[in-house]
Amino acid sequence: MEIRRVAVIGAGVMGAGIAAHISNSGIPVVLLDIVDGGAASRSAIAEGALAKLLKQQPAAFMHPHNARLISTGNIEDNLGLLAECDWIIEAVVERLDVKQSLYSSIDRVRKPGAILSSNTSTIPLQDLIAGLPTSLAQNFLITHFFNPPRYMRLLELVSGEETRTEVVSAVRDFADRALGKGVVQCRDTPGFIANRIGIYWIQVAVTEAMALGLTVEEADAVVGRPMGIPKTGVFGLSDLVGIDLLPHLLKSMLRTLPENDSLRGCAEVPELIQRMIAAGDTGRKGKGGFYRLNRAGGGKLKESIDLESGEYRPTREAQLASLSAARSGGLSALLAHPDKGGEYARRVLLRVLSYAAGLVPEIAEDIPAVDEAMRLGYAWKYGPFELIDRIGADWLIEQLERAGTPLPTLLQSVRRRSFYRTVDGILQYLTGEGQYRELMRPEGVLLLVDIKRRSKPLAGNGSASLWDIGDGVLCLEFHTKMNALDPDILAMIGKAIEIIPQRYKALVIYNEGSNFSAGANLGLLLFMANIAAWNQIEEKVAEGQQIYRAMKYAPFPVVGAPAGMALGGSCECLLHCDAVQAHSETYMGLVEVAVGVIPAWGGCKELLQRWVLNRLRPGGPMPPIVKCFETIATATVSKSAAEAREYLFLRPDDGITMNRDRLLTDAKARALALSEDYQPPEFNEMHLPGATAHLALQMAVKGFRLAGKASAHDETVSLALSSVLSGGDCDITDALGENDLLTLERESFMQLVRMPLTLDRLEQMLETGKPLRN
Repeated sequence: MEIRRVAVIGAGVMGAGIAAHISNSGIPVVLLDIVDGGAASRSAIAEGALAKLLKQQPAAFMHPHNARLISTGNIEDNLGLLAECDWIIEAVVERLDVKQSLYSSIDRVRKPGAILSSNTSTIPLQDLIAGLPTSLAQNFLITHFFNPPRYMRLLELVSGEETRTEVVSAVRDFADRALGKGVVQCRDTPGFIANRIGIYWIQVAVTEAMALGLTVEEADAVVGRPMGIPKTGVFGLSDLVGIDLLPHLLKSMLRTLPENDSLRGCAEVPELIQRMIAAGDTGRKGKGGFYRLNRAGGGKLKESIDLESGEYRPTREAQLASLSAARSGGLSALLAHPDKGGEYARRVLLRVLSYAAGLVPEIAEDIPAVDEAMRLGYAWKYGPFELIDRIGADWLIEQLERAGTPLPTLLQSVRRRSFYRTVDGILQYLTGEGQYRELMRPEGVLLLVDIKRRSKPLAGNGSASLWDIGDGVLCLEFHTKMNALDPDILAMIGKAIEIIPQRYKALVIYNEGSNFSAGANLGLLLFMANIAAWNQIEEKVAEGQQIYRAMKYAPFPVVGAPAGMALGGSCECLLHCDAVQAHSETYMGLVEVAVGVIPAWGGCKELLQRWVLNRLRPGGPMPPIVKCFETIATATVSKSAAEAREYLFLRPDDGITMNRDRLLTDAKARALALSEDYQPPEFNEMHLPGATAHLALQMAVKGFRLAGKASAHDETVSLALSSVLSGGDCDITDALGENDLLTLERESFMQLVRMPLTLDRLEQMLETGKPLRN
C-alpha cells in the first residue's frame, strides 16, 4: 500500500498541525472542518486554520511553499474529496458520538482499502469502531501525534484485532520515512504510553514539590537536567503546554483508568492551580503561569510564583547542596543527598519508575517501546528503564522495599541484573519472561551508537573520532561540548584525509549530538585574544582554511550529514563538502557577524561562488554579491533544511532525510554513489567589481546606521564583509582565485578580532549565549 494523498478532518491546532507536517513531506493534503454558518465562506474554519499556520512560530511549515499542497474545505460540501485519499486522519472533538457519526459519512465516500485513523488520546479503539462495518474496522487504527506535530517525533500507533497487517505497515512506513516519526506500537489502554506515564510524572512532581516546600526553581532544577529531562522541568513544562490542560487530561484519564491505578491516588488538582486557572494564569498562552515576565514600567523582570502564598516574586537561581553534588557526582549523588532536593528526587523517581515498571506489558509489548515513547514524546534523555539502569535496579528495589511499596513483577525479575546489557557488541533488553533479547533496529536504520558498541575508532582524540561504518566509508564524529570546532577536530579532518586514500572510499561527517555543531570554539578565541596572541590566532584561521580546502580537493568524496544547528565554522565545513545529506530539522547559517567578525574558513568564498554560479539569479556582477552580503551580514539561519536550499547553504541536489535515525544510512549511500569514478571539484575563478560594489554596499549600510537599525560596530563589521565579497581592491577584469579570497577573509577577520568591541561581544556571547549589540 502506498500513501500518495492524505486527508485531515478537524482543522483545530492538532489537525492543522498534522496537515502542515504531512505537506512538509511533499504529499498533497485535504483539510476539512465543519461549516461556519456565520462566515462569508462555508469553509472559513479550514481556510482560517491554514492562514494561521503560515503565521505560526515556531513555523509549522518547513517552507512556506508547502502550504500550496493543502486544499481546504468543509465536511458538508467537500467530503467527496476523500475518495482520492489513501489515508484519512480524524482529529475532531473528543466525543464518541461525533466521531462515529463522522466515520459513517467517511465510509460512504472513501475508496476501497483507504485507511482511516483517529488522533484520539482518550477514547479506546474498540469503542471507536463499535457497530461500524467490518470493512472499516479492518482499515482502522489510532495514530496519536504529539503537539507540535512537526517538532515532536513520537507517533503512538494502536491497531485493533481486526486491523489488517498491511494497514499497520503502510502507516508505520509512511510515518517513519516521510514524516520522520519514531513510531511506537501501543496497547489500547488509557493514555497509551507517553501520557500514561507523563501525566503521572507531572502530577507526582507537582504535588511532591508542594508537600516538601520547594520553590518552582528548585523543583525544576532537581527533576530537570540531573534526570536527563529538559531544563523546563515540570513547572516550566506546565507553563509551556498550558496549566489549564492538566485538569482536562486528568479527567479524561480517570474515566478509563483501572480502579487500582496509582494516578487515582494523586489526581486531585491543587487549590493553587485551580486559582491560577480561574485568574487566567495558564502559562505562556495566558497572563503568566508558574513563571512570568513582568513588563511593568517597560521592563522585563522574570518572576516565579510562590507555591505557598500564590504571590509572584523575582525568579532566583536554585541553591541546593544536592544540586551541587549532582553537578559533580551525577544522578546517584543527587539521590543520595540528605537535603530536601535529594528527598524530592527520591520521592519522584521512586514513584514514577515503579509506576512505569508496573505498566509493562499492559501498555506496551516491551520496555524499549516505553523508553522510546518517553524520549520522543516528553524529550527525556533516558526512558524510565534506562533511568533504572543508571541508578541501579537493586538500589531502586531496596528503596521501595524499605518504604513498604509493593514491587512490580518486572522489577522483581531484574534483581542483580539490568534492563539493558551489551553482549559481543549487541544491545539486548530484558523481556517480561526474564530473558534477554536483541534490540532490533528498523530496516535501513544505521546508528553510530551501535557501531561504537561493537568496534573501536580508527583514530581519535579528545574532540573527534574516526569510525569505520562499513563498505569502505569512514565517519568523522565531533564530540566536544556543543560539538564546537577546535584545533583537535581540524587535526582529525587532516587525519581522515591521510587515512582514507590508503584503503577506503569516502568520508561522512556526522554525529548523534543534539546539534551538528554550534561553530568554532569562541572560548579559545577569546582566551587567545585576551593575551594578544594575534599571530597564533591568524595561524589557526589559516589552518582552518587549509584543512577545509584540503578536504574539498581530497581524492575521495566527503558528505556532510548535519542535524540541528550547523552554525559558523561548521556551516563553512559543510559548504566545502562534495554533498550534504541533511536532516530536515537542520538550522544552518554563517553567524560570525553576531560576535563581530566574519566567516574566515572559506565560508564567504564558498557561498559567494554558489550565488555567482546560480543559474536562476539576475544577471550582472552585483546580484550574487548582494544576496551573499544580505545572508551573512544579517547572520541568517535557515529554519529547516528546505529553507537552507533557498539561501544556497544547501545545493538543489543535496539530500534531505526526514527521519534522523535514517540520516547516517542515507549519507553513507550518497558517499558510496559519489565514490564511483570520483573526481574532485574545480574552483571557478571569479570576476568581482571591487571598489564599485564596495561603495554601493557601504551606502546601504550607512542608511541602516542612520536609521538606527545598525550600531557603529555593525557598520564596521558589514564594511569588512563588503570588502571581501567585492574582491577588495580588484578590478572587474581581474580573475580572482581561491587564495585571493581566502587572504581577504583572513585579513578582514584579523582586523575585526583586534577591536575591543568585538572582544566585548565574544565575552557577552560566552556568558549569556546572546551577542552584545553595540
